[in-house]
Amino acid sequence: MKVYVFPGQGAQFSGMGKDLYENHSLAKELFENANQILQFRITDLMFEGSDEDLRQTKVTQPAIFLHSVILAKVLGDEFRPEMVAGHSLGEFSALVAAGALSFEDGLQLVYKRALAMQKAGEETEGTMAAVLGLPDEKVEEICAKIDDIVVPANYNCPGQVVISGTISGIDIACERMLEAGAKRALKLKVGGAFHSPLMAPAKEELEKAIHTTTFKTPVCPVFQNVSTIGETNPDTIKANLIAQLTAPVKWTQSVQNMIAAGADDFMEVGPGSVLQGLIKKINGAVSVRQANLQD
Repeated sequence: MKVYVFPGQGAQFSGMGKDLYENHSLAKELFENANQILQFRITDLMFEGSDEDLRQTKVTQPAIFLHSVILAKVLGDEFRPEMVAGHSLGEFSALVAAGALSFEDGLQLVYKRALAMQKAGEETEGTMAAVLGLPDEKVEEICAKIDDIVVPANYNCPGQVVISGTISGIDIACERMLEAGAKRALKLKVGGAFHSPLMAPAKEELEKAIHTTTFKTPVCPVFQNVSTIGETNPDTIKANLIAQLTAPVKWTQSVQNMIAAGADDFMEVGPGSVLQGLIKKINGAVSVRQANLQD
């Protein structure tokens, strides 16, 4: 079964989407529509912006969303998903690509989400760290014993968990992870403690926006980060999207559940190839490739 997966924050690069804009009239139209909706030329930042420009949450999230969704739309009839999933922000791209959200509504929600997350990150300083080489259970156990906010935020693949929390809590956690035998415990350059309780103010803002947005039944099941199973009910999808901001991204479990449901052909839609690498580490037997346009 064919699955399309959509990347999250961190996949951005300068020049992303430029080839789509220059070579496909539909893509150009959608990018210009996005510039009008956002009321600034995000295309200028995507095509020519510095790494620093693209690292701002309020730019990163809509940029990755646009690259992913517009590529899916330009694929046209080739895009026939039997399942979709997205990593964190990528879940919004997946929902638009699967018809649960309109392009315009999806972009507005992503931008509101990005602004709310950036604001929450500025109000309460926090950070994230990647822990490599420890079982998930060990990472959970260490986090639970720290007298500060530190939680598992992304279950990316076996042996790779990202933790999130206060700066002091993450510092202690990194030390303890290494003592417990982690190969690495690296702090990440991020704008806040995403997928942790420190994102509660952003969750409240996003909840209001989601409740006033129309969601439809998607054309195929969407395997969501929070529940890790294929969802088609619009109300369930909305509830999971709201919960996602303060809950962990269970990518490992979602991919395992898609494979158990028959997925054997994974196509990554959007910038970079991060998800392809993670899926290969979760299960090396499935086909994993980039979604490309035919020349």
